[in-house]
Amino acid sequence: MQRWDGLADVDPGFGPSVVTIGNFDGVHRGHVAVLERVVRAARRRGVAAVAVTFDPHPLHVLVPERAPGLLTGLDHRLELMAACGLDAVLVLPFTRELAGWSPGRFVADVFVRALGAVEVVVGHDVRFGRGNSGDLTSLRELGERHGFAVTALDDLGDDGAPPRWSSTAVREALAAGDVERAAAVLGHPHRVSATVVHGDHRGRELGYPTANLCAEDVEGLVPADGVYAGWLHRPSGERLPAAVSVGTNPTFDGVERRVEAHCVDSTGLDLYGERVAVDFLHHLRSTRRFDGAEALVEQMARDVQRCRELLGLV
Repeated sequence: MQRWDGLADVDPGFGPSVVTIGNFDGVHRGHVAVLERVVRAARRRGVAAVAVTFDPHPLHVLVPERAPGLLTGLDHRLELMAACGLDAVLVLPFTRELAGWSPGRFVADVFVRALGAVEVVVGHDVRFGRGNSGDLTSLRELGERHGFAVTALDDLGDDGAPPRWSSTAVREALAAGDVERAAAVLGHPHRVSATVVHGDHRGRELGYPTANLCAEDVEGLVPADGVYAGWLHRPSGERLPAAVSVGTNPTFDGVERRVEAHCVDSTGLDLYGERVAVDFLHHLRSTRRFDGAEALVEQMARDVQRCRELLGLV
């Protein structure tokens, strides 16, 4: 999949194409249904399938106090979008200047001049342009003026029954620690990524060394405090089973919220400085204070064994 980081990166004379637009945070099952519909329409026409997205999220620029925690970092978002079969993604840097474009200018500069759109696929609730003043009606009017078709989609595959296919539903599930429900909406495990840094090395002292994810550069919304079973992915492509702790380590009066992953049945690992990804598959238990290190170690042994069972290692 080709990636363009701004209009200036788009190949001169690109097109024709079928285009869609959205933030696609998390690339959940509803997003996937839309993107796959774009790909099918493009293949029928014999043209390119393109998605337009934004970075950063518009709310982080316009009203940061209302901005949601992002489910995916940009690179992971694009990786998931590429898996839908798109030919290209245009990542528009979202600025206040871009936010001030009229709907007509946005359509003319992005869909028509840059991408040569012959069809634009959107949801019925599409909004674009200054103050979100562009909607489905105005998009159809602009399509008639510029010569592209507009296809409006319902919430594909979402019959209204829980879990809803929405980024908000994923955030709600993660806030409750329900990573299984989040995965049901996403269609894939929820992931966070960060660089492994030195911590207090207490896990190693207790016999369960952990990879401590740097809180300052973590990408992806961190689930509620608790212990989870999942997988740790290294830059090399190696995947390791992991027991993942999220929280402040109350047994030792910790105050810093951390994500720490113990790679199950792996020894001699040196992950410091690596940017790793952690997939959350199952919630094991809530975080709690134990009566000392011995009780904590006994529980950790049970957690690791449960991870082996849930991840199919035994």
